[in-house]
Amino acid sequence: MTSLKDKVALVTGGGTGIGAATALRLAEEGAKVAVCGRRIGPLESIASQIENKGGQALAIVCDIADESQVDMTISAVASQFGGLDILVNNATLLEAGLIDGHTTESWHKNFSVTVDGTLFMMRAAYPHLAKSKGSVVNVSSIVGSQGTPYMTGYAAAKGAVNAMTRNAAIEWANAGVRCNAVVPGAIMTDPTKAILPDERAQAYMESLIPMRRIGDPEEVANAIVFLASPLASYITGVLLPVDGGRATELSMGAVSME
Repeated sequence: MTSLKDKVALVTGGGTGIGAATALRLAEEGAKVAVCGRRIGPLESIASQIENKGGQALAIVCDIADESQVDMTISAVASQFGGLDILVNNATLLEAGLIDGHTTESWHKNFSVTVDGTLFMMRAAYPHLAKSKGSVVNVSSIVGSQGTPYMTGYAAAKGAVNAMTRNAAIEWANAGVRCNAVVPGAIMTDPTKAILPDERAQAYMESLIPMRRIGDPEEVANAIVFLASPLASYITGVLLPVDGGRATELSMGAVSME
């Protein structure tokens, strides 16, 4: 992996799961890493892990659905580290519900963080990214491009993230700013554990995945770090599946031979 030494990265939702794994991987590659989220405890834990290994880190409490908090967070990161090179939009919110059962409030909650927050972050970060010829990596989801019961609002929100990613890639290409997204399938994070609380449920999910296992947050983090790095210098507007082959199987209508 090409080193990210002296690059400055901001990871939203950086205290747990994919965000935490990404922050640690970015730091391993030499980046100065800021993590933001709504709970200071997990953020400070990740920042401490980075600093204990000789890295530089910053933990910031931020509700990314609040424009003013987003603007202050971007300003704080740029002030602390002298700029911004990498933005990872990982923070999300999931309110489950069917189309005919979604309340207006729960529908808006799905969009407030996942869509609005991603837009606010990208918009505020753009001047810094344009100056540094930086990179954005958005964290989407396989449900953004497939039908998934009870996930109507969340799926629609992730579909919007996919569209924003492609549009930003086109709009920002001349400024030298790349924008890509990773599209995780089933990854063993806390929300996944809540949905699949026991071995039976997890085994069923694994049976749907061609690689027959649930992924780890670190595997998504590796893909994010690649897209953010110079190794992906000619890649923009890509939605990269990290799902053990699930999206490929769905798109091909594949049938297991086992």
